[in-house]
Amino acid sequence: MKLHRVDEGEGRAVIILHGLFGSSSNWKGIARRLAGRSRVVSVDLRNHGRSPWDDDVSYRAMAGDVTRLMDELGLDEATLVGHSMGGKVAMTAALEQPARVSALAVIDIAPVAYPHSHEELIDTLRRVDLSSIRKRADLDAQLGGEIPDASLRAFLGQNLVFDGGAYRWRVNLDALSRGMDLLTGFPAFGETRFEKDALFIYGKSSQYVRESDHDAILARFPAARLVGIEGAGHWVHAERPDDVLTALDELIAKVP
Repeated sequence: MKLHRVDEGEGRAVIILHGLFGSSSNWKGIARRLAGRSRVVSVDLRNHGRSPWDDDVSYRAMAGDVTRLMDELGLDEATLVGHSMGGKVAMTAALEQPARVSALAVIDIAPVAYPHSHEELIDTLRRVDLSSIRKRADLDAQLGGEIPDASLRAFLGQNLVFDGGAYRWRVNLDALSRGMDLLTGFPAFGETRFEKDALFIYGKSSQYVRESDHDAILARFPAARLVGIEGAGHWVHAERPDDVLTALDELIAKVP
């Protein structure tokens, strides 16, 4: 599968992987700043953004997409940066092919299964009457009754595209719904560990990386440094970009 990506800058290679319902554009601000001193490749993962769709939403499949992209770009190794779902893709790639991952940065997610599901959001998007939409404000109006958070509505609205004279979703809602158990879970790796430098950044107001998850992180990534950011939730890279950038710079600077 050939993933859509934005490739900018020169130097140590950094690959950025977005979260569920996201795309490479979510990281363009931080990517642009990192590109002043690194080669930064921001990726649309399968079933998201401008990348192709596929029924297989497993983390092993998505990690395989990333390593094949590295082959295509002629990269022997790269630092992987992933948020949420993208963080699980990055962790999977690091555990499966540690020689290809020079360092790892995971944003607000842990290598564990989560009890929640995003089916309700998917169902909400499916109920949108796309035929009645004439402008993006129409989508916000339809979602407003079910999603009170305006920032979440704006984020989800980035998946609405005008194509062939009509609006459509560019995220594969059907495949994500069928594979939700895989997306909220994490692959089994036995005793496998990633021994290289790893950075786990999380929002202290988020529920995705709890203190009880720290042991699971360190068991799988023993060299990990955990950085909690005050006043930030799950979207820590959007809420506190300077803090995230500082931590990423420190990690990347250590890569030979």
